[in-house]
Amino acid sequence: MVQHSLSCHETFLRLNDYVDRELSPAEHDAVAAHLVECAKCASVFEFEADVLADLKAKLSRIQLPPSLKERVLEAIERGAEAADA
Repeated sequence: MVQHSLSCHETFLRLNDYVDRELSPAEHDAVAAHLVECAKCASVFEFEADVLADLKAKLSRIQLPPSLKERVLEAIERGAEAADA
């Protein structure tokens, strides 16, 4: 179980997973509580969240060939078959 009071270091180690919403509810709450109390960590979080939002916006503008998804899925299937052999 995660303590309710995280250090800056502990928060920093969880920040990427927090931004990606990959923490357990207890860890999420602990990081959120720390960010409310610590302006330095809140600033780092804001920066990380802004970078991620910018990246997602830029990636959404990239036009990929319609056949790409099919080719990727076929490559994954071939890799899985090779691993099973």
